[in-house]
Amino acid sequence: MKKKVVPILAALVLIVIVAVIGVTTKLIEKYMPSDQRVDAKTYYNLQTDQETALIVSEQLVEKKGIIENGVAYIDYDTVKEHLNHRFFWDANENQLRYTTPVDVISVGVGSKDYSVLNTNNTENYNIVKVDGSQVYIAADFVKKFTQMEYQVFEDPNRMVITNNFGDTNVSTLKKAGEIRTTGGVKSDIVYSAKKGESLGVIEKMDKWSKVITEDGYIGYIENKLLSESKVVERTYTGDVVEPEYTSLTKDTKINLVWHNTTNQDANARLLDLLSTTKGLTTIAPTWFSVADANGNIDSSLASETYVSHAHDKKLEVWGVVTDFPTEESPIDIDEILSYSSKRDTMTNQLIAVAINYNLDGINVDFEHIGIGVPEDQLNDAGENFIQFIRELSVKCRKNGIILSVDNLVPQSFNAYYNRKEQGIVADYVINMGYDEHHATDDTAGPVASLPYVKQSIEDTVAEVDSKKVINAVPFYSRLWTEKTDENGETVLESASYGMDTSQNILNQKGVEKVWLEDVGSYYAEFEDENGLNKIWLEEEDSMELKVQLIKEYDLGGVAEWCLSYERPSIWDVILKYVN
Repeated sequence: MKKKVVPILAALVLIVIVAVIGVTTKLIEKYMPSDQRVDAKTYYNLQTDQETALIVSEQLVEKKGIIENGVAYIDYDTVKEHLNHRFFWDANENQLRYTTPVDVISVGVGSKDYSVLNTNNTENYNIVKVDGSQVYIAADFVKKFTQMEYQVFEDPNRMVITNNFGDTNVSTLKKAGEIRTTGGVKSDIVYSAKKGESLGVIEKMDKWSKVITEDGYIGYIENKLLSESKVVERTYTGDVVEPEYTSLTKDTKINLVWHNTTNQDANARLLDLLSTTKGLTTIAPTWFSVADANGNIDSSLASETYVSHAHDKKLEVWGVVTDFPTEESPIDIDEILSYSSKRDTMTNQLIAVAINYNLDGINVDFEHIGIGVPEDQLNDAGENFIQFIRELSVKCRKNGIILSVDNLVPQSFNAYYNRKEQGIVADYVINMGYDEHHATDDTAGPVASLPYVKQSIEDTVAEVDSKKVINAVPFYSRLWTEKTDENGETVLESASYGMDTSQNILNQKGVEKVWLEDVGSYYAEFEDENGLNKIWLEEEDSMELKVQLIKEYDLGGVAEWCLSYERPSIWDVILKYVN
């Protein structure tokens, strides 16, 4: 019996030992730190020896730079997104541009030369490199115009760029430790840090912190290895100063009216139309348009006599340039603006006609930017447009010509117009606070309800200095007609009318208007042989609510679309808020 028990006990002991070993092995596997090191070149996703990782203000960016002949280059997208948005690449003409308040600097591919304020400069490196569709700018050239510092490290190539100066959190290691790819001892090692080494603390969590070494390794380390972090001020030691954009913005409120001029007969009516106005400071005739695919400007409607008469009335004249295509000129404004040479043609001709006709300002009314452009290309269309505004602003500033830019009310779909940058480089940003319901809409509604106008102003002044914002108001109303077509379906048509005409329609129909408090305007409806008609009226009461916003938001003034649509009494209403 004893001989049988011994083998059984031995077997049980062996099972227990094996189990203990198994459990111990699993515990070791679970809690024992990994000593696996990640290949740094793989970690930074470097495909060639020429590529360099880009770490910008403690962030590893997706794009890569290159090192060529000892010169460090940063890819154009990273420059635009993270460092300096005023660099502009023209892929059509292989030209890099940088715009300052007083100059437009141009550099061709493979060139070492550039000029600033007509002074020629030469570097000892090629400023721009192109590899297929990828564009790179020499880091030293970017640094000439940007508050940034950088260092390049090898094995693997990485460029540590600092452009976010100020307070940063720094900690030193109490003892040597491993920086890993993620928070956890089982993740791979990125870098072995030494005792006393300083680390920038990007994000602190319960047990781990995301850190960066002085030479650009980013990863996670256990908090127990870190000393108490302290705030260190990172200061910029270079000599680049932020550009100062001077402005011709007035100390007094602007009261501008657009004059829709389509022929010389309209010009000839100026004095008659002005005879009933009050308090105007500015008139903006729609004289100029983009005439062809080369960017030439049609200025055939401009009139010296008109300007002379306006000046005699103490009015400034801001000539309007539009981008509206016609059958005779089916222009593609986005295509035109993508060429530097064509933008130059437009800006040079606009300045020439402004000087030739003694204009006080230029009003840019480009409402077709991005129309028909695929959604993924809208930002490119916006970049081309804002570069045009920058370049035009330089020439306007040099010649003492006021530059204003018209904008549809801010919406997510038109953010690429970049009102913030407009507000920096232009003198005035005009919010066209109307067409809440447009002629092509499938729903009837007011042209400019008070909540709609207030919201558009608030969204605009969130990006632009309020004193540079002019709010535009409508002198017209839209009559909507719901009718039944031959298929028995309801269709909606509309027509716009000036103030007196709109009221006369109601008088003829014997219809009373009612005040809508939530809309801030009068409303009327009636049925006739055409169908059900609806109208939200723009007149003295609705107008006063809108122009009161000038003082409420401390705006630069008001603009009106357009001369001849108003009734004379409206000027007394506006005058109360722009004097």
